[in-house]
Parts: sequence; structure tokens; C-alpha cells
Amino acid sequence: MTPETLAEKVLSATRAAFAELGLDAAALPAETTVERPRNPEHGDYASTIVLQVAKKAGTDPRALAQRIASGLTEVDGVAKVDIAGPGFLNITLDAAAAGEIAGRIVAAGTAYGYNESMKGAHVNLEFVSANPTGPVHAGGTRWAAVGDALARVMRSSGAKVGSEYYFNDAGAQIDRFANSLLARAKGEPTPEDGYGGAYVDEIAAEVLRRHPGALDAADPREVFRTAGVELMFAEIKATLADFGTHFDVYFNEKELHDRGKLDDAVERLSELGHIFEADGAVWLRTTAFGDDKDRVLKKSDGSWTYFAADCAYYLDKRERGFDKLVLMLGADHHGYVGRMQAISQAFGDEPGTLEILIGQMVNLLRDGRPVRMSKRAGTVVTLNDIVEAIGVDATRYALTRYSADSSIDLDIDLWTKHGNDNPVYYVQYAHARIAGVLRNAGDLGVDSGDAYDASLLSHPKEKELLKALAEFPAVIASAAELREPHRIARYAEDLAGAYHRFYTDCRVLPYPGESISETGRARLWLVSATRVVLANALGLLGVSAPERM
Repeated sequence: MTPETLAEKVLSATRAAFAELGLDAAALPAETTVERPRNPEHGDYASTIVLQVAKKAGTDPRALAQRIASGLTEVDGVAKVDIAGPGFLNITLDAAAAGEIAGRIVAAGTAYGYNESMKGAHVNLEFVSANPTGPVHAGGTRWAAVGDALARVMRSSGAKVGSEYYFNDAGAQIDRFANSLLARAKGEPTPEDGYGGAYVDEIAAEVLRRHPGALDAADPREVFRTAGVELMFAEIKATLADFGTHFDVYFNEKELHDRGKLDDAVERLSELGHIFEADGAVWLRTTAFGDDKDRVLKKSDGSWTYFAADCAYYLDKRERGFDKLVLMLGADHHGYVGRMQAISQAFGDEPGTLEILIGQMVNLLRDGRPVRMSKRAGTVVTLNDIVEAIGVDATRYALTRYSADSSIDLDIDLWTKHGNDNPVYYVQYAHARIAGVLRNAGDLGVDSGDAYDASLLSHPKEKELLKALAEFPAVIASAAELREPHRIARYAEDLAGAYHRFYTDCRVLPYPGESISETGRARLWLVSATRVVLANALGLLGVSAPERM
């Protein structure tokens, strides 16, 4: 019996108790949940539904709890229900009902964990979105891992998700990039406000190789701008792809200008009464929506501001059918939150339509000291630097293992260690260990798919592992709802720990010369189910599940 099924049974028993006691059904919730008690001696699951509804219904909590408990004990698979305190329901399943989950997980395979908690939501998820002036840095690498994992988690919760990378190939940053390329091509020093690092020399040389007459062109800087941005962005895309991060859409700000979307946005905002003119410029009255100052959309010289493009881009997303916009920004973008939320409200959207997640800094450490210099970028640590130091799997896992609003120190020594104190190794080793058990079972002619007696999975460590496996769909739903994919990583580590404890105490395969017992067959199903869930959890993080280590 899954936690979701048991929760439905609890709600059904509560409805029946309300009817028997003549209570107003309006006090009942539409749905409820059950949780694992901290103390295993208190049962397999606990429910607080009595505490939620008794006062509202005007009835004695203990009396209501007794009625619900009586109804639950009639449910097939429920062994007993104890009442604690003012009405806590501690529920113990019989072994067969608890053990059934192993078979269900194996049958579901890669689909196990999928839930519909976000069904009907159409989410635009924008992350990384760095302008093509250099390699993806450590902060962008964090969003590449977290954003991609969040997209997977939300899709596994029933949402329709469009992942998007927004960039601009014009503006002051691109001007400085073009000037830097041109200077290096001429053999001149990097401009004071330009970009340094070996990658600038590499791209400048490649532009010259592709365009031999670039330095003699009528406008050399424009040649280096166009070709350099194309090369840099191609490298960014390739780097992200090698990292396992793919986007559904790469959106260029230039599209908004070319399609007249900035004029459309101003027209819409004007119709809504939020536009005014002052000092020859066109303004949006964002202070009406909590911003610290009003914002210019069009300057007095007729040129557009970046903020105008932000307005147009927001409207464009909404017009493409997205009802939820999630935007991931770096630690240096706190100042954008107020103005972006003001845009959302100015267009008449409800609070919560736009969500902004701020990610904190990532530091790379070696021997306990910061690694500050990139081999190519010169001043920053890049995605390729981190991957070269600890590998793709470790990088993705490490960056998604922590809440995005906390800073991370990535210790190269830790994340390359082959030991249990390396979190990604610990989880991957559990999966590889399971794969080895199943290979050995196959060598003995034992098929983990043979029928099994679920009631035999009654050992405390088996029950602990079964309960952990049953929680997976709820963990995914929680990670999606809270936008916290790190919950998947922490769950995977807990599950790996539960498996290792089970395997230590519960023999699965027979000794040489012996036939496998019925208990061993049941345990093989439990082993197979654990393999499925570990692989699915790692897959949500974009991390491989190795067969051997």
C-alpha cells in the first residue's frame, strides 16, 4: 500500500466517522496526507487529520479518532491503529501490504515517482541566460545543473515545462567583447574595460582564420562582433550540451526588436494606465507596484532601455501560453526582483505568476584554499574548469545537492574521493552494488522477476527500506512545489543508506551450493525496486547510475 493510497483510506474513514457522528462534512479537507513517524515504534505511518478537523467540526478529538481508527482497522492491509495524545493516528500496515510496493515499483520502472501534483501547469523556466562574451562561469554552471534538474522534477510532477535561454548579442557588453577581440587580433593589449583570458585570443585567432581579411574590412569591429559572438555562443551551447543541459528555446533579445514587441508592450501598458511621459522620456510607473522607483522604457533620444525589453519579453512569454514564469538569477541580481515583479503586476497578472529564484555563489576549493584562476578565462572559474576537476556527475550532483539560496564550497578533494563521505559516490556505489547483486542472481539462475510473497518482507530493515521507497513520489512533488531539486539528492542519500543497512542485516542470495529461499526471492524484488528508485532519482539530477564502479 502506498502512502497516497493510505491517505485516501484515512480520508474515507474520516468521512464515514463524520456521517456516523452527524458532523458537518464542510469541515473535511479535500485531501490529506500521511507521514512517517520519527520513532518506528509508533507505526509505519501517522496522520494528524483529527487535529485538523475536530475543532472545526465541534467534536471531541479522541472520540473522533476512535471512530476513524475503528474504520481503518477494517481496511485490508492495515494491521492496527493506535491513538496517541489528543488524536494522533499511528498506523501499522501488515507485512504483505507494506511489501507490495516493491512489485509496483519494479512494474512501473522509469515511470515510478511520476505524480500529477503540477498537472495543468504550463511553466516557462529561464536559466543561465548569460550573454555570449565568455565561457559559462561557476554561477552559470550552478544554474545549468539546478535549472535542468528543476525542469525534470516539474515534468515528473505533471507540468508542461519549456526551458529557455535568453541572450543579447548587442549592447555595451558585446561592444567590449568585440573591442577585446579586435585588440588581440592586432596584437594590442586588452582594453581597460575589456575581456581577458586565453579564450579571447583563441576566438580572435579563429575569426581571422575564417575571415582572413577581417582587419582590412571597412568595419573590422563589426566583423569581430558578429563572428566572435557566433563562435562564443556555439561554444556555450556545446559546453552546456556536454554537461547534459539542453534548452527548448534559445531566445535572442533582437527578436523582440525585430517583431515590434517593445512597441506592443508599451501599448498594452498604456492601455492599462501605467505609462507616463516626463523629461522627454517614456516611463512605466512601477512604484505603484512596490518598486523603489519608476523605470524608463524609452529614453528622450528615442532609444529603448533594457527594461523595455524585459517588459516585452515578459509579455511574449505570457502570450506564448505560459501561466507560470520561473526566472533564475545570480546573486548579483537581487535588485532585479522588485522591478520584475512590478512588470508582472503592471500587466495585470496575479502575484505568484512570476517566480524569481536567486542563486548564491559557488567557490572551488583545492587543499582547503579557493581556486580563483581559470586556465582560459583568466579571472573566473568556468564550467569546464569544474568538470575537469571533479567530472560531470560530481559537478551536477554537488550543485543540485544544496538549496540554491546557500553558497557552496566545492572541495575537489572530497568530490573526487572514492569513499562514503563523497555523496555522489555513496549513491552511485549503492546502485552499482545492487546491479552486482542482480547479476549474481542471474548467474545462479534466479530471476528477480519471479513471483514473491510480500508478507515475508517483515524484517525491520526491510520495512525501513520499503517505507523509504514509498516516499519517492511525494519527495518529487515536494521538490517541484518548492522549486528545490536538492531534496531529490538528499533523499537518494537516505535511500542509499537504508539499502546498505538492509543489505548488511538481510542476506539476499544463498550460500554456495544452496537454493534461494522464498525470503531471498522476496528480497530480490526489494533490491530491484531500490535499483529503480535510485536510478530514477539520479536521472532527475542528470547524473548517471553506473552498473559497475
